[in-house]
Amino acid sequence: MLRPSYCFSVFRSRVYNGERVERSLLEHDTRHAIVCDNLRKVYPGRDGNPEKFAVRGLSLALSKGECFGMLGPNGAGKSSFIHMMIGLVKPSSGTAYVRGLDIREDMDEIYANMGVCPQHDLLWERLTGREHLLFYGRLKNLRGIALIQAVEESLRSVNLLNGGLGDKQVGKYSGGMKRRLSVAISLIGDPTVVYMDEPSTGLDPTSRNNLWNVIKQAKENRAIFLTTHSMEEAEHLCDRLGIFVDGSLQCIGNPNELKSRYGGSYVLTMTTSSIHEADVEKLVKGLSPYASKIYQLSGTQKFELPKKAIKIADVFHAIEEAKSRFTVQAWGIVDTTLEDVFIKVAREAQPFDILS
Repeated sequence: MLRPSYCFSVFRSRVYNGERVERSLLEHDTRHAIVCDNLRKVYPGRDGNPEKFAVRGLSLALSKGECFGMLGPNGAGKSSFIHMMIGLVKPSSGTAYVRGLDIREDMDEIYANMGVCPQHDLLWERLTGREHLLFYGRLKNLRGIALIQAVEESLRSVNLLNGGLGDKQVGKYSGGMKRRLSVAISLIGDPTVVYMDEPSTGLDPTSRNNLWNVIKQAKENRAIFLTTHSMEEAEHLCDRLGIFVDGSLQCIGNPNELKSRYGGSYVLTMTTSSIHEADVEKLVKGLSPYASKIYQLSGTQKFELPKKAIKIADVFHAIEEAKSRFTVQAWGIVDTTLEDVFIKVAREAQPFDILS
C-alpha cells in the first residue's frame, strides 16, 4: 500500500502541473514551446494479452530556454511519448502543441522547427558525417554559405572536425562518434524544439562532458526534452525533472526540489565482516527506531535514517564506540541523492497506478 504522504506529494505535483498547462492553453501563452494536454497512448491487446497503457493522460508545459528531463525505468513510456511528439505514432486521445501547432494536424509545419536525437542512431553507413549534416541542413532550409557554416560549427561542437573525422564514412565511426553525430543532426538548422532520447549513451567521460556543454549552450534558444538513465546527466543539464512510471508522471520539479520533497533521510553505509551484521543493525536501530535497511550484501549494509530523528554527531559517536567492539572496515553517511529519489518514487509507484 502506498503511504498517504507519498500519494499527497504526487497529487500536489500533478495538480500544479495541470494548472500550468490549463493556464497556458487558456491564455495562449507563447512562452511555452511545448504544451501537452492529457496526452494518452494505448496499444491494443493481442494474442490474449491485455491492452498496454504506454502514456496515461500526460499534461506538461515546457518553456523556451528550458531543458526538461524525464527519468523512468525501461518500459515506462518515455519513448512512446517522444514518438507521439515527433509524429511516428498517433495519440489515442488528447493532444499536444508545439509553438501553438497541433501534433494531430500540423506535423508538416512542426517538422521545420523540430530536431530529434533518437535512442538508436539512424544513420547511413556510406555517407560521411559532413554529408549527413549537409542533408539535414537542407531539410531545415539552410542554403549556401549559411549551410556550410552551420555544418562546420556542428562538427566542431561535437568534436568531429579534428583529424578529418567529419569526412569519414559513418560505417567507420565508433558507437560514441555516431552518438555525437546524432546530437549534431538534432541541433542543426536552429530548431526551436529538440527531443533527445538518451543522448549520451555509449560515450566515454570526456566525450560525455563535451556533449553536455553543447546541450547546455543549445538550450538557451530552444526547449529541449531529454530522457536519460544517468542521474548525473539529469542534474547537470535539466532545469526540471519528471519521474515517469507505468505511463504516468509521478512527480515534477527541479533536482533540489525533488531531493527535498522525497528525500528527508540520510543514507548510512557500513561494511563489516558478515558475523557482525546483526551488531550493525542493532547500532542503527539505537540511533533511530525508524531506520530501515535498504541494502545488504556480504557484510555491507545500507540504512535510511530520517533526518528529523537523528543528529550527525550522534552517528559519529556511535560508530567510534562500535569500533572498540568489532572491526568496521568502512562506513559513510550521505544526504539523499537524486538516484535515491528515483528508486523510491519508482518502487512506490509500481504496485498500481494512482490518480490515473
